[in-house]
Parts: sequence; C-alpha cells; structure tokens
Amino acid sequence: DLSIKAVDIEEDMIKEANSRNYNENIEFICENFVYNKYNSYDVIISFYTMQFVPPSIRQEAFNNIFKSLNWGGTFLFFEKVRAPDARFQDLSNQLYAEYKESKGFSAEQIANKSKSLKGVLEPFSTQGNLEMIKRASFVDIWPIFKWICFEGFCVVK
Repeated sequence: DLSIKAVDIEEDMIKEANSRNYNENIEFICENFVYNKYNSYDVIISFYTMQFVPPSIRQEAFNNIFKSLNWGGTFLFFEKVRAPDARFQDLSNQLYAEYKESKGFSAEQIANKSKSLKGVLEPFSTQGNLEMIKRASFVDIWPIFKWICFEGFCVVK
C-alpha cells in the first residue's frame, strides 16, 4: 500500500526521474511544493531542498509540511548549513574544498560550482533551521546526521 509522490519544480528533473522510474507506486509531480497544500502524509523527505527556497517564503514551506503530516508523521530533512560564526564558516569552506579536491575536482571546478550557486543557495545555520521548524510547531526534533557543512534532522508531528 506504499504510495510515493516525488515533487520537483524543474520539469527536466521530472522527465529524467520518469525515464528512470521502474516503480508504479512512485508519482513524479512538477510543481512548487511550497504552495502545494498537502494532506495526510506519514513521511515527508527533503534532500537539500529548503536551502533553495527563498528565505522570504521558507517559513511557509515548513508550516505547510507540518500541516500536511498526519499526527505522528515524520519530516526528514537534510541541508547544507552555515557555521555559527565567521571563523567556523571559513574552516567549513576549507574542509569542504579539500574534500572535493580529494575526490578529483579541480580548483577551477570548485570555484565555478561556488559561483553558480551564488544568490541561489541560501543555507541557514543550524539554529536558523531549528527555529523555523519550531515555529512550524514541530516539538520532537532529533539530529541524525552531521558532516562538515551538512546536517540532517528527523522531526515528528
């Protein structure tokens, strides 16, 4: 009885997902999830998505996710995060750049990727994300992943 709805705002991503989909229980939907009034979900998963939602409407996205979950439903989300201060942000940037270099990316590729995300990627700090999920009415919050500038949380309605 598993039913999965996968949402992305980019039509090309939906087309690609559909071309690789071998599971009839997965429905790919092209729309802006922030404005979708979901209802009756047991689990919502967000992988590195909220960081691309404009900060001016990000709280609305968290609020809609909370409203769309059944009681006891779970929201799993993973995000890139800003460090709590400039010193740790510099360290985080350096560690992540070194990691990318160790995986074979050139300094030029790393710089180009960073430039392409300027003005599009708007990560919040851990504290900023936690404040937003609390304002959305989530109370049960469990950090489940942390690696340099990436975090994951399990929050339950």
